[in-house]
Amino acid sequence: MFGCCKKKKTNKSLDELKKDIVIDDHEIPLDALLKRYSSSETAGISEAEATSRLKKDGPNALTPPKQTSKWVKLAGSIFGGFNFLLWCAAVASAIGYGMDLSMSGDEEVPKDNMYMALILATVVTVTGFFDFYQDRKSGNLMDSFANMIPPKTLVVRDGTTKEIEVKDLVVGDLVRFRGGDRVPADLRVTLARGLKVDNSSLTGESEPQTRNTNFTSKNPLETKNLCLFSTSVLEGSGEGIIIRTGDRTVVGRIAALTTQVDSGPTPLAKEINHFIKIISVVAFTVGVAFFVLAVVYEYPLLKAIVFFMGIVVANVPEGIVPTVTVSLTLTAVKMRKKFCLVKKLQAVETLGSTSTICSDKTGTLTQNRMTVPEFDVPLAKRVVNGDASEVAIMRYCEMIRGDGQVDEFRKTMPKVGEIPFNSTNKYQLSIHPMSEKQNILVMKGAPEKILKLCSTYYHEGETKNVSKKFERDFQKAYETLGSYGERVLGFCDLEMSTTKFPPGYQFNMEDPNFPIKNLRFLGLIAMIDPPRPGVPEAVRVCQNAGIRVVMVTGDHPITARAIATQVHIIEQNEHVTEIVSPDPKCDPASDEIYGKGRLKATGAVVIHGEQLSTMSPKTLKTVVTNYHQIVFARTSPAQKLQIVEAFQSVGNVVGVTGDGVNDAPALRKADIGIAMGIAGTDVSKQAADMILLNDNFASIVTGVEEGRLIFDNLKKSIAYTLTSNIPEITPFMSYVLFGLPLPMSIIAILMIDLGTDLWPAISFAYEVPESDIMQRAPRNPIHDKLVNKRLVMFSYMQIGAIQACAGFTTYFVLMMSNGWFPKDLINLSEKWDNKYIDDLEDSYGQQWSYESRKALESCCYGTFFFTIVVTQWADLFASKTRKNSLVMQGLENQVLNTSVIFTCFLATFVLNTPFVNEVLGVQGFRLEIGFLALPFAFAIGLYDEFRRFFIRNYPGGYIYKETFY
Repeated sequence: MFGCCKKKKTNKSLDELKKDIVIDDHEIPLDALLKRYSSSETAGISEAEATSRLKKDGPNALTPPKQTSKWVKLAGSIFGGFNFLLWCAAVASAIGYGMDLSMSGDEEVPKDNMYMALILATVVTVTGFFDFYQDRKSGNLMDSFANMIPPKTLVVRDGTTKEIEVKDLVVGDLVRFRGGDRVPADLRVTLARGLKVDNSSLTGESEPQTRNTNFTSKNPLETKNLCLFSTSVLEGSGEGIIIRTGDRTVVGRIAALTTQVDSGPTPLAKEINHFIKIISVVAFTVGVAFFVLAVVYEYPLLKAIVFFMGIVVANVPEGIVPTVTVSLTLTAVKMRKKFCLVKKLQAVETLGSTSTICSDKTGTLTQNRMTVPEFDVPLAKRVVNGDASEVAIMRYCEMIRGDGQVDEFRKTMPKVGEIPFNSTNKYQLSIHPMSEKQNILVMKGAPEKILKLCSTYYHEGETKNVSKKFERDFQKAYETLGSYGERVLGFCDLEMSTTKFPPGYQFNMEDPNFPIKNLRFLGLIAMIDPPRPGVPEAVRVCQNAGIRVVMVTGDHPITARAIATQVHIIEQNEHVTEIVSPDPKCDPASDEIYGKGRLKATGAVVIHGEQLSTMSPKTLKTVVTNYHQIVFARTSPAQKLQIVEAFQSVGNVVGVTGDGVNDAPALRKADIGIAMGIAGTDVSKQAADMILLNDNFASIVTGVEEGRLIFDNLKKSIAYTLTSNIPEITPFMSYVLFGLPLPMSIIAILMIDLGTDLWPAISFAYEVPESDIMQRAPRNPIHDKLVNKRLVMFSYMQIGAIQACAGFTTYFVLMMSNGWFPKDLINLSEKWDNKYIDDLEDSYGQQWSYESRKALESCCYGTFFFTIVVTQWADLFASKTRKNSLVMQGLENQVLNTSVIFTCFLATFVLNTPFVNEVLGVQGFRLEIGFLALPFAFAIGLYDEFRRFFIRNYPGGYIYKETFY
């Protein structure tokens, strides 16, 4: 097969990689396998043949995918997304400044546009570098796969054993390995001595897996005669013939699948792109409209273009990029303190949008440690290593002895002989001295095997003969415990005859010279990997928040269903459809219908991976659409990916938790992949967007709440930021439409967007959640946008309109107090800006020079600027909540409260500091004029409080439909 053909292309198609592995190397007789690969069970292959195969097939290594240049990534961070719009604004400002220069002749040109271009370019460059740094921290996924590969191994060639580098292995090589090694390639076991491997990273099976020469399953992930590349050898030793190398191995396919799949843009990235489209359309539509009007009003073409640039710049909220970046960073820091490490900033919000969580079982929902459930007690502080079942039994023994001194008890009854557990016998046996004169044989193993070896049983201090009734009672108890998902072991003993087995008797454990039948049955011990504390409650919180929790595990269906029931993924009294074995009445290739055939009309379903592989894509969509309590068991890596894609195809935002290599493709494909920080492999951590540092599913609830909170708070930040666009735009509109002297400068706009508005906008990241945040359903990505029509209309046409009215009120009052009535200001701009007119008369006939007019204009800029700052204070508190009353929400956000003081001092500094106010083109003014903004600020607060009252009390009403953003 693989060793005797030309080298396969490593960049297999994604569809091919998604298919289950199909090989027969574990099914055919060993002689046929050796013939297929021209190898020997004792001598391996020749060195010459190995060289030839290495040249033909390539090294036993994983091929790294093509990497995007770091310069391309840096360019994407600096120029992509919203930054592109800001670069457009910067370029527009630079062009505007250039046009001013071309129109000015020898006159001095205002530097507003130049400052705007320089500051915007600086802001987007700095935030771009920050995004690039965050992305680079995610690391290279293939590095973690490479770390799983052992550097050297023992190989037999030409009958000689030697150590070579793993990358030089080829198909047909005979390799040797022992406990502590990593399996160097996919291989067929030819010799096993007490061999056990850890397949948990590939299959999710938490228990050590016995490996021998027996073919036990068509599934190559489960058969006992295959060992897979990169898995760990826990116990024993073995030999095997390599059947697959490099990219063709199971882990190679997983690596290729992981690197090829991608979840695409995050929900937040989609929302930002949607926001960009809205702002772009608004900015350019308004800009073009006023460009046309300027032409109609017979302004010079260059001046009309300058107007267009000014309108575009005024419409672009320059502070949005730093606001979003800093808000996401602050939330990521907050989540880190709650054991959620976010690798990608935009993933902070994704978890809040999640509607389905596909969770692994072992180590995530459960503790990844076996316990005797009715008698589990905590150990002392010592570390206990070993087989999980053995540790559980030891815990139980320490409890029943009471003193916790198992080691002391072992010293009194040392082991004089042992037959280790193996898959053939299905039991473990040891012999101990019970006293100076008598030995005792003790045995544990598979309950049905143990019972067959017993003729008596121990009951209430008496030894009784096994009867048919006892066997029925035994079977019932065994099945009951098994249905709970518990691993059951049977125990028996035999007090050995002092005559036949006197002290010092030499027991032969290879060819037993002692009885192993007619033993005395002692009882059953049931063990289970119990749910983590807090997980059932966390699952319930997720469900109350409208999030469906689905179990996707490599474990047995019975165990998976039992744990799912304990943690509320499946409700206790729910009727469950089990699709765990072939149904002769069903054609699996056909598209099945819910309520017919094996898709019974129940609320819950348990599906075995083998049956999942027979389902058509449409049938799987039917499953994920109609069943709300779902357990997928015995799933392969490709199937986990298939499940994620099925949920995404029906509109779900999917989160995936996992800790193994087998979880990596699904983690990568999910809208948000969540890896385990303690038990998780490096591969799973690299593929994920977020890492649970405490491996606890309950921490996800924290992430969901924080994700929803950041989305709410970003909405509030954007609503707050966009509101000032209208009072920033309308001065330019009034200049074009009515010929008023310009009430507001471009540079003052920048001072608002990147100065007085920035801290308040960021402070929303510290806002506490509203009362219903974990009771409402996940947001609908189609309808519940970050920026929607209602938010824009509310910010622009309601609060923004009030702010514009406030600005023009203070502007006209200031002008009137200096002798300029509003009617006399109309169509005055051309004369006002003419530097050669030094005798322009006001409404009282007073003459104003060009310099005095520009000094008054600077006061107008300062007044308009200050008015926006004051009304933005009211907007800040109004934007604290989307639904709650401000009284209900409270004023706990001290960062937000402090931002008001900051903006007050900053505005005072800007207006009254020499040189600074000259650069910004603003001047101070009489305080009583500034007080005129306060009634408008009060009106904004009162209006919004009444609006939220109607939203709370009349959900679905007119005000709710038109203004709830």
